[in-house]
Amino acid sequence: MESTPLVGEQEIRLTQQVKAGGCASKLPPGMLDLVLSRVPQQKSEDLLVGFATHDDAGVYRIRPDLALVQTVDFFSPLVDDPFCFGRVAATNALSDVYAMGGQPLTALALVCFPQDGDLHVLEQIIHGGLDVMQEANCIVLGGHSVKDAEIKFGYAVTGTVHPGRVLTKSGARPGDALVLSKAIGTGVITTALKRQCAQQEWVDAAVASMTLSNRRGAEIVTQTRFRVHGLTDVTGFGLAGHAREMALGSHVRLRIDTGAIPILAGAREAAERGCIPAGFVSNREFAECFTLDKTAAQIPELLQLLLYDPQTSGGLLISVEKSDAAELVRELRASGYPAAQIGSVLEGSPKIELH
Repeated sequence: MESTPLVGEQEIRLTQQVKAGGCASKLPPGMLDLVLSRVPQQKSEDLLVGFATHDDAGVYRIRPDLALVQTVDFFSPLVDDPFCFGRVAATNALSDVYAMGGQPLTALALVCFPQDGDLHVLEQIIHGGLDVMQEANCIVLGGHSVKDAEIKFGYAVTGTVHPGRVLTKSGARPGDALVLSKAIGTGVITTALKRQCAQQEWVDAAVASMTLSNRRGAEIVTQTRFRVHGLTDVTGFGLAGHAREMALGSHVRLRIDTGAIPILAGAREAAERGCIPAGFVSNREFAECFTLDKTAAQIPELLQLLLYDPQTSGGLLISVEKSDAAELVRELRASGYPAAQIGSVLEGSPKIELH
């Protein structure tokens, strides 16, 4: 489908119309922690997962054998093509359901758009999102829109899961291996795009990653032959931020082999050019004090930077029985994911050890 909008003869660049794009446009994690810690938590015997554990979605039991998985995710453009932006936003929203071990069922679209904006752009964004939702067999029931100077788009998604098969980021166990299903680096690459200094192959690699659904990855992870104990997806808080949440929630220490982390083509070069996304500083403040450099500061600065890079529609971070890790990685790779075993789960006070 053609998706390049024109006004007169000038192409509209969505990334030039927003201050920050994708998951880098979200509120800082430390700010959210502070506010949510002061908000009373509702209690119900059927509330299986709420916001207290910082999981990817909420889970509410409606029958002994059935629970709802609910999430909402929307953000501003991080790519210039509106159809592609819609696809990324939808893929990202669905990922939270997959990260809980669930299957998406229905969705409601969330639209923020300028009153005097080009309606062809809006149409293409919605078409892109719907394209992904149809691929996922998720029915878009409708949605809600508001006037906004900055474009934002996403979905509230409802899925289902068996109450006994919910996966959370709080289940990691000492002795597990850590597996990451996708490469990191979308934040610095899309920032380079916004600053018009990205090479096309970098952008293509980032877009391919952000539109690669976690659906098949979650199907593999939830196979009973893999003893998976903890699961989350890596998005706006960066790999280090989401690892921090897994360590805290599971009361374990995570050891990460930085040399094993898959990194998108062009991510290092974008970082070298100073393409630091909005959200990087707050991510680093959130997780750096929780991180131990066990190599006496020998980890390259660029690699350390990418640990805090806000990811959009990132991969799954999986805590799995060590003896199952190699086969899990092989199966994920066979399904098109650049998966790698990137570390292990240890006993000890919650920290992240970098090696």
